[in-house]
Amino acid sequence: MAKEYNIGQISLPAKIIAYTVMITFTVLTIGPLCWLFYSSFKLNAEIARSPIGLPKDPTFQNFSIVWREGRIGIAFVNSIIYTGVATTFIVVLALATGYAFAKFNYRITGFFYMFFVLGLLVVVHSALVPLFVMETKLNIDNTRFGVILPYIAFGLPFAVYLATSYIKGIPNALVEAAIIDGASYLDIFWHVILPVSRPIVTTMTIFAFLANWNEFVLVFTLTSKTVLQSLPVRINAFAGGMITDYGLRFASLSIGIVPIIFFYLIFRRQIAKGFAGAAVKE
Repeated sequence: MAKEYNIGQISLPAKIIAYTVMITFTVLTIGPLCWLFYSSFKLNAEIARSPIGLPKDPTFQNFSIVWREGRIGIAFVNSIIYTGVATTFIVVLALATGYAFAKFNYRITGFFYMFFVLGLLVVVHSALVPLFVMETKLNIDNTRFGVILPYIAFGLPFAVYLATSYIKGIPNALVEAAIIDGASYLDIFWHVILPVSRPIVTTMTIFAFLANWNEFVLVFTLTSKTVLQSLPVRINAFAGGMITDYGLRFASLSIGIVPIIFFYLIFRRQIAKGFAGAAVKE
């Protein structure tokens, strides 16, 4: 049996080293974010004179220009639509697929499961050209549907792998008892599998949300209209070699980072429980 340690049993030098490492890591992580945020309130000339110093005359001009000329507002809405719809479909479809793979022992089940797992080996960049050609022939290029569909396709393999691995750990006795009580497979999914799969649902939601929110290549390739582009693509417009205004760069990056920070602050407990529950099955 593993020996349990109390924080009081740790020697003073070990405590000092541990706290020093944690404080250093915290400063190195939060420091650049703080610098990015307060620099976004400085004009480019002030940034050139004092790159690290605090803003002497804070201004929202950078945010105003980025929001108005960079079309960040519509890009923000597009990112919410793409991320929300794709994440929802990925989680629901992956959980249903994982339920089928884990609890239905047909001969063909293993083949389809390996088919999904092999999807983990498909790199987005390797499929860009055929994907673009296919969407052009289907006339779904430059549409939100044409963006959301690849999001779901590329997000499903990993989510299905997670869901299947987790649901396999759910006792078969629960499913068998529900069948004896006359429950259909759909009833079992909604009333048995889903309630006990909350940890893995949280984990899949986190992975899918972060991947979809930060996705750049697919939107950049499949859309040419500004009104359809997502936040990372519009932010990239201020990061080109021809753009020398660092104030605009910092402002656009701050707008893109803030939602991720709020997402973590709101769901930090669920994030911790989700990772812990997905890693350890009771």
